[in-house]
Amino acid sequence: MDTQFSPLQFREYPIEKMQKRALDFFNLMRQRRTVRDFSDRDVPRDIIENCIRTAGTAPSGANMQPWHFVAVQDAEIKSQIREAAEAEEKEFYENRAPDDWLQALEPLGTDPEKPFLETAPWLIAIFAETYGLNEDSSRRKHYYVKESVGIATGILITAVHNAGLVSLTHTPSPMAFLNGILDRPENEKPFLLLAAGYPAEKVQVPDISKKSLNEIATFV
Repeated sequence: MDTQFSPLQFREYPIEKMQKRALDFFNLMRQRRTVRDFSDRDVPRDIIENCIRTAGTAPSGANMQPWHFVAVQDAEIKSQIREAAEAEEKEFYENRAPDDWLQALEPLGTDPEKPFLETAPWLIAIFAETYGLNEDSSRRKHYYVKESVGIATGILITAVHNAGLVSLTHTPSPMAFLNGILDRPENEKPFLLLAAGYPAEKVQVPDISKKSLNEIATFV
């Protein structure tokens, strides 16, 4: 089938405005921090919907859009997720994690207890579709799945921060329990759990810094 094309919706700005927009966005995003202590304050569903819509604008291999987002607000489902995640985390900390990994995590104060999975008003489970399904149930190949879902996840995190909320990425391993709890098909592989909401009052975060531009980029 021939692909239809339409005019690009693009707005060009004067150089000075481009420079300001780029710097303003950097200054907004440099304030983003991972938060482990959430308020249970309600966050309207439409805010999360629009953040997910924004994530769905991400580029993907052959435009297959190999992602699915499950936004969880239900307290009982969040409780089930926490119980299953903490079981995996306990096994990780006690038996799976090598010493150097545990040493790297120690300054951040993490442990197997994950109360944020219940406290945060929203959990967004991100699934990677390892393959698609046609109407006749035959498989449709997906391309660059991890790369595509990773980009979409980054945009989601950015959208959550831009909306005025905080987030936390959580990746208990393995995460297959999410398929059962959230009733997702076998062609979807859990990629990441994102807790989103308001920060708890007087919350503190580790005093860390990001690498400088010279450390992360080379211009030739």
